[in-house]
Amino acid sequence: MKPKFSTLIILTFICVVILTPFALSPLYLPMLRDNYFKWYQLLQGELYKQITGYLSLAFVLFEMVLTARKRSSGWMIKFTIPGSIQLWRSLHIFLGVALLGTTLIHTIGATGKNFNSIFLWVFFGVILSALVGVVAETGVLESPRKYFGWVPAKDGIGSILPGISKGPLIRNLRSIWLSTHIFLVSVFFVMLVFHIFLV
Repeated sequence: MKPKFSTLIILTFICVVILTPFALSPLYLPMLRDNYFKWYQLLQGELYKQITGYLSLAFVLFEMVLTARKRSSGWMIKFTIPGSIQLWRSLHIFLGVALLGTTLIHTIGATGKNFNSIFLWVFFGVILSALVGVVAETGVLESPRKYFGWVPAKDGIGSILPGISKGPLIRNLRSIWLSTHIFLVSVFFVMLVFHIFLV
């Protein structure tokens, strides 16, 4: 039940749509404040921030359970939840995109200042590193090509330069995007703890 390349491309476009308000927030937040002040107050109020913050935290905790399910095979204590690893990996991907949506709801597109701004950009890095990696990996896997090179093999120099087969290419891609994703997730969790205590 691994998402297909076409599904991942759709998820990528959904992420672009979700990220667009963050880029446009300097334009629409002042208009919202000036024209709909009561709504603006509600969306910036403590109750709204707490409810949406706890909703986002629930998504993060569920993502941690999925990560523990995926990674616990090498641990001393096994973390077992029924279902296949592919099912849990797919859920992890879809919930990551949903978490991006809950973050938009929580922040109303405001990028914040100082710590919160850095925290938000680290979160974007977490989501985008995983999505780019999974899309690239799935694209290679579903491709009918057996070898990938810098130039087409039919050209003169293309026949001289060696290509790389799917297996090594996927392993090389995974070593880059997965290590980046895991590093950013680690930074994100440390910052999340600080964010919770600061708020």
